[in-house]
Amino acid sequence: VEYLLKFGMIPEFMGRLPVVVTLSELDDVALVKILSEPRNAIAKQYQRLFAYERVNLVFEPDALMAVAHEALKRKTGARGLRAILEDVMLETMFELPGMKNVKDVIVNAECINDGKSPQYVHFTEDEIAARNEKIAAKATAAPASASTTSRASTAKSTSSKK
Repeated sequence: VEYLLKFGMIPEFMGRLPVVVTLSELDDVALVKILSEPRNAIAKQYQRLFAYERVNLVFEPDALMAVAHEALKRKTGARGLRAILEDVMLETMFELPGMKNVKDVIVNAECINDGKSPQYVHFTEDEIAARNEKIAAKATAAPASASTTSRASTAKSTSSKK
């Protein structure tokens, strides 16, 4: 642009010239980075969704690479990554709330390539007992603190009426 301006083209005309840029295709390594590295990466979004059910979602590295290969095979690039993961995770996301004692869900390359279900890791009997004790301890502690705050708020309201 500066070259053409130097030879007398007016800047208003230069702004109307189209810009042509060539982009190279993303490779599988770049697609895996898109899946896992950004702050709001697709894999991290699914991990947060599973965390709501108190389940740890694990994507094995070969699974992320298989998703990237599938996106390249479909020629969808980065736009197709979410659709591929949705195909794999949809059934698990609907089954999980009804399942009890699931600790981890592990997604590997077979889930992506062959359509197999992810692997479920369940809590052991000792872990279940410890978790139930922790829940019971929280349940007994919560009403005591709630009654203390309700007494304090009642005392404030009666003192303000006087």
